[in-house]
Amino acid sequence: MSGELAGAADIITGAAIARAVEPDAGEGRGNSTSCLNCGTALVGAHCHVCGQKARLHRTLGAFGHDILHSVLHFDGKIWRTLPMLFWKPGDLTRRYVHGERAKFVSPLALFLFTVFLTFAAFNWLVPEDGANTDVAVQTGQSALQDKPVAQGISLERRKVAAEIAQLETDIAAARKAGTPTRDLESELTAQKLASRLINTAADDVGDDEDTLKNFRFTDLDFPGAAYLNSAARKATKNPQLLIYKMQSNAYKYGWALIPISVPFVWLLFFWRRQFKLFDHAVFVTYSLTFMMLLGIISGLLISYSATEVIGGFLLAFAPPVHMYRQLKYAYQISRFGAFWRTCLLSGFAMAALTLFAALVVTLGVT
Repeated sequence: MSGELAGAADIITGAAIARAVEPDAGEGRGNSTSCLNCGTALVGAHCHVCGQKARLHRTLGAFGHDILHSVLHFDGKIWRTLPMLFWKPGDLTRRYVHGERAKFVSPLALFLFTVFLTFAAFNWLVPEDGANTDVAVQTGQSALQDKPVAQGISLERRKVAAEIAQLETDIAAARKAGTPTRDLESELTAQKLASRLINTAADDVGDDEDTLKNFRFTDLDFPGAAYLNSAARKATKNPQLLIYKMQSNAYKYGWALIPISVPFVWLLFFWRRQFKLFDHAVFVTYSLTFMMLLGIISGLLISYSATEVIGGFLLAFAPPVHMYRQLKYAYQISRFGAFWRTCLLSGFAMAALTLFAALVVTLGVT
């Protein structure tokens, strides 16, 4: 329940931040004929000097309406933006870059809201630690029940030694009685060979176990290893804190995916001067927003057995299709040009995620 409340709080927080970033549109006028902030005569829903809204409120009901408005409405532009983000991402990107910005939610506002929505969904979909207690206990019990390899080898060695001793006794008794010992001697030779093989295996396992037992990750020795050794000691001492810090850093620094990804998109068009870095930033921000929304939808579908296959199918095939459509129509390139750029961009996306993960881990262990 606490995870669901935290998720709801994340959604509201994200909506509030996105609302602050996104310019208002469609607000009605208040009763005043002049701006309450700078005193300029009002002409329209906003002051044309300072930009403050003409319509202001001082009631708790209106305050609650603003919260719901932020979460669900985004000034009505969200309902024009989301369908195009899913079905016509290239048109959305191109139209925003070329000046049609009042019609749509800005890329950054939508991205910020989606980041918070993603982590809210994560808190809801991923069970808390207590939910996995039984599984952890069962795993621990099964691990305790499993015998180490060295113990198994030691047991076999004792069995073979006992067999050899018994055969030697039987051979001595047979010789005193004057009975043939050929079969017993052949079996004794085989058991002695087995004993040598088991002893060799035991020595190898013992060396490997000693090596693993004595090795510590904090004993790395190469230039710059002192920092890694210190980080590893901290992580080993409190792994739960490390996980929490990594999740928190991914939450706080999600925006870093944009500057990390923009250079990769620039590499796809660096010889075409008509495309600016701003264009690539808009492309990347809308694309990342779609991928996070796709992750939420796929996660919800996968969490139910009846729709698990659908969720996996979307997660596997929707990203490259979306990349292709956004590249083709945003930059108005040929089908072949969009295809090979989609192939490269898929690899670049993995590289950007790797760099972001490294950033999150680095911040987590410091």
